[in-house]
Amino acid sequence: MEIQFYGANCVRLSVKNASIVVDDNLAELGLKSIMKPDDIALFTTLPTAKADARLIIADPGEYEVSNISIRGVAVRGHMDEAGRKTATVYKIDFDDVRLAVAGHIHPDITEDELEAIGNVDVLIVPVGGNGYTLDGVGALKVIKEIEPHIVIPTHYADSKITYPVPQQPLEEALKGLGMEAPEAIAKYKVKPADYGETAQLVVLERQ
Repeated sequence: MEIQFYGANCVRLSVKNASIVVDDNLAELGLKSIMKPDDIALFTTLPTAKADARLIIADPGEYEVSNISIRGVAVRGHMDEAGRKTATVYKIDFDDVRLAVAGHIHPDITEDELEAIGNVDVLIVPVGGNGYTLDGVGALKVIKEIEPHIVIPTHYADSKITYPVPQQPLEEALKGLGMEAPEAIAKYKVKPADYGETAQLVVLERQ
């Protein structure tokens, strides 16, 4: 599996014979949509615009497509009151890779939700904060609960993106995470052989 980052929470996950695009609301943020008609589209919150993709998943549930197993787990959204669950964490299994996309979730994840998400190798998590999404401290809490091998931060300040709420720079967010930013790379190819005993940070360049 290869992962590319396109800004905000949008990533493309490329596997053999399939491509998954997560949270492509780029056109609403001043960028160009990356969606292609043959993509599988996932949205961690309900999309506000029509997506042009062969399959659109925007709700909790279990899905199987192109030998990819996708489970959507309903969780409390970052700005939800207690008891509401307007966000979805997606767990994506392909071959020997288990990846989860957090989206704009509240940092408090219940035991039942953690059990439904299950074991995770790679976690994609927003860090921009300012009351709109997880900040570094909130993201760290989620990381400790999910215990991934690899952490990929998203949704931080970018001069090319017009966020509804200004987001923290990545360097500021990483102070809350207690992690130093490695050199950014264009794409990340997931290799289970690279997993360590503690979570490793991978920073992706916006494409």
